[in-house]
Amino acid sequence: MSDELRSLPKIRARGRSFLALVLSPEPGLSDWMAGLDAQIARSAAFFASKPVILDLSLLGADEPGLGKLYPALLERGIRIIAIEGADPTTPAIAHWQWPAGLEGGRASGAVDIPDDHVPVPERIQGSSLIVEQPIRSGQTIVNPDGDIIIIGSVGSGAEVTAAGSIHVYGALRGRAIAGMNGQPEARIFAHDMRAELLAIDGYYMTAEDMDPQFSGTPSQAMLNNDTIVVQPLSLRMAPSPRR
Repeated sequence: MSDELRSLPKIRARGRSFLALVLSPEPGLSDWMAGLDAQIARSAAFFASKPVILDLSLLGADEPGLGKLYPALLERGIRIIAIEGADPTTPAIAHWQWPAGLEGGRASGAVDIPDDHVPVPERIQGSSLIVEQPIRSGQTIVNPDGDIIIIGSVGSGAEVTAAGSIHVYGALRGRAIAGMNGQPEARIFAHDMRAELLAIDGYYMTAEDMDPQFSGTPSQAMLNNDTIVVQPLSLRMAPSPRR
């Protein structure tokens, strides 16, 4: 290796996982679009900046209004990153500018779209954000200044992101992202660890990577040499001093 190559900096690459929503329009597109508009009216920010995969497998090539579907979704601010379940040469959709396809991925279950008028009660104690109810599928909780403490569970498809550590006094089934502003010492605590994804300071672990022995148990996740490790969370109380 030449001296010039030795002097070049090493490139640090990290993995990062995102949840993509899948929209599967059904026959009767006009009714389906009306339902979508009603849902957007109830939760206007739900699709904002979220990656969406358009699945056309339920629609026939002769479905009325099919050719206008993709442009109509774009007009509503829905960000399509891939289209699947259809032949791009089908006459009704051949004029679409198809995004580059994605391969792989796994289903993570249905995602509930929350109504904007149902806020999650929160209160701030110092730099910590305390949430005193469960976090439902599709909801996102962010604290860019400190820890997040959740008195309840985090549903599948929900996401909790904190600058500091995350404490879940219930089941953690969604995604927990700690140390978002470069805090490798941050940790993730759960009384019932079933997370879809754990991330600390940009490093992540998916459910498939986690040792099955920790599934459903009180556990904590932390960084060790740029690798997320999961360990048991001891809930034993210290013995009382003798009198």
